[in-house]
Amino acid sequence: MPTLLYRDERLVAVDKPSGLLVHRSPIDRREKRFALQEVRNLIGERVYPVHRLDKPTSGVLLFALDASMAATLSKMFRHSEVEKRYVAVVRGYCEDEGIVDHPLKQMLDTKAQKIQGITKEVQDATTYYRTLAKVELPFCVDKYPTTRYSLVSLLPKSGRKHQLRRHMKHIYHPIIGDTKHGRGEHNRFFRNQFGINRLLLHAYSLSFIHPASGKKLDITAPLSGEFGQLVEKLGWNGVELEVRN
Repeated sequence: MPTLLYRDERLVAVDKPSGLLVHRSPIDRREKRFALQEVRNLIGERVYPVHRLDKPTSGVLLFALDASMAATLSKMFRHSEVEKRYVAVVRGYCEDEGIVDHPLKQMLDTKAQKIQGITKEVQDATTYYRTLAKVELPFCVDKYPTTRYSLVSLLPKSGRKHQLRRHMKHIYHPIIGDTKHGRGEHNRFFRNQFGINRLLLHAYSLSFIHPASGKKLDITAPLSGEFGQLVEKLGWNGVELEVRN
């Protein structure tokens, strides 16, 4: 069940758990639980989606409470007027900070789209990253006697499908738990050693100007559950997650 983070007369934000779809999707036709439904039940009124998080990603998810606000917020997301910050655990030692400026080919959602011959366009995509903490563990996961991981802050400057997951793979630091773009041996290691059965990617915060009040709004979802417990086990519980450029 999503946890309520913020609510006013025009919008509501929740902490979406990993494994929950935002709404019905051809990606998983068998799924019966959706954040849209659960948030509606939680607050007792209709909600309107304005952006999405991948099913395995947890964190801040924003909904509007009327159609007009939904249209305004959706436009803000499209025009990069909402700052989205994520936290992830990735393979290897990342550079202290950097920018991944790597175009991504559009991903189609369904086989029907492929059959229809819908063109996969190449789209500009940029992600800023900063390393928050590193750890070296005394386990041989692939060809080395020890294995290294980094806790990183990710700030996408565009909103392409699976952008963060694909960009981190591109720079050889795939996100742990990513079954599509990651490394199976590292996913298995975290599953067996730490009991991690999810993608270690969390939408930590959203920052934007509230369209109705004109005031800056910062909404944060703290790390919790499996992810929060892992951070403690790796000695990262004192790390400051909120990073500003």
